[in-house]
Amino acid sequence: MLASSYPILDIFLTTLYFFLFIIWIWLLFMVFIDIFRSHDMGGWAKALWVIFIIVMPYLGVLVYLIARGGKMHERDVQMAQAQDQAFKQYVQQASGGGTADELAKLADLKAKGTISDEEFNQAKAKILS
Repeated sequence: MLASSYPILDIFLTTLYFFLFIIWIWLLFMVFIDIFRSHDMGGWAKALWVIFIIVMPYLGVLVYLIARGGKMHERDVQMAQAQDQAFKQYVQQASGGGTADELAKLADLKAKGTISDEEFNQAKAKILS
């Protein structure tokens, strides 16, 4: 009885609308996150964007993506690079291996004759860069 009153095309359309709504909610959250993460806007500009998005949600998100969409990507990349650099510094600090320790180990390998002068200079340049 249910199949006759709710055809398969309606099921597909309902599923499509559901996923489009989920995507829009995700975009809405990403825009709000980007507004508050943005350092190139002042407080008033952030407040106006938030009000615009609350008053006219669909149009507000669309206009924000058109006006500032490219900068959203740049801020995402900068944040990812900063997190990656912080993680690398933490791992290096936690492992106890600093530049001086690595150079000392490298000099010890050279003194033992394990590596040649050329390999030592290449590795030293890599560590110092």
